[in-house]
Formats: sequence, structure tokens, C-alpha cells
Amino acid sequence: MAEVEKLLSASRVSLSFEAPTGEAARLCLESYFRELAERFEGGHDAAKDGSASDAEMAPPAGRFVVARLDGEPIGCGALKRVDGEAGEIKGVWVARSARGLGIARRILGKLEAAARDMGLATLRLDTNKALTEAHALYRKEGYREVERFNDNPYAHHWFDKRP
Repeated sequence: MAEVEKLLSASRVSLSFEAPTGEAARLCLESYFRELAERFEGGHDAAKDGSASDAEMAPPAGRFVVARLDGEPIGCGALKRVDGEAGEIKGVWVARSARGLGIARRILGKLEAAARDMGLATLRLDTNKALTEAHALYRKEGYREVERFNDNPYAHHWFDKRP
């Protein structure tokens, strides 16, 4: 029965591109940064990590995805254009209560499709050593670990992929 409930819950998840300044986006980003502060050794300060600005996560420079379960925001992710050929995935997060439903994979897929639509040839991302479930997801989705490409003080792993 638990598996059936999980599948039913997953079917009630919707993803949409939204403004990163919207109420749902802000709620998700605040939750994301709060969780990073809990999980990272020494905490987390969003101002220091080089996260994308609102303008970088909005068209035409980028995209912001909000995931909802029964209308409630439970996840997010962003894409920002780095240059004419590359984009960067930022802030993929799913609420603890909704994990295990494949939502992060769906967010990532929607951002990859947007990258293709934007004509980006390469996607990259960075992540912290504490986020082992993220490392596993990125590897399963075809991202390969590469050399450091930024100075994010919280990053320990850097990945890229052709979308």
C-alpha cells in the first residue's frame, strides 16, 4: 500500500515555470537555504555562495521551476545562462515530506529541456559534500564530475552534461 500511495502522490505533482520573485518561489528558496544551513558544516550564507540573482533565473536569462503537490509548493530549481553556450543549474530542492517521489529528477528534466530550448550546449552545476543524494541523482542523470569551475566556498563537487 505504501508504494501505491507513493505513486498516487507522485501523480499529483505539477511543475511550472514561474517568476523567481513569486510567493511560491520565495517560500521554496527560503526553505532550501534553511536546509543548507542545517546540513552544511559551519552553516550556509546565501550571499556567499554565488547563487543566481532573480534576473538570472528569469527569462530571457534563465528559468525557475516550482513543483507543487496538490497545489502546495514543495520543490524548486533554477537555470541561469552563463554565456552563449553554457548554463548552470542552481537550487534544486524538494521538501523532505515529498522526497522519494522522483520530483528532483523531474525538475532537473524540465530545466534541461529549457536549456535545450535556449540553445545551450552544456549544463553545469556544483554541490556540497553533504548532499550525497544530489550527487547520486546527478550521476544517474548523466552528469560527470569535472574540475572546479567557480569559487563557490560551499562547493566540493562540480559536474557538467550536454543536455
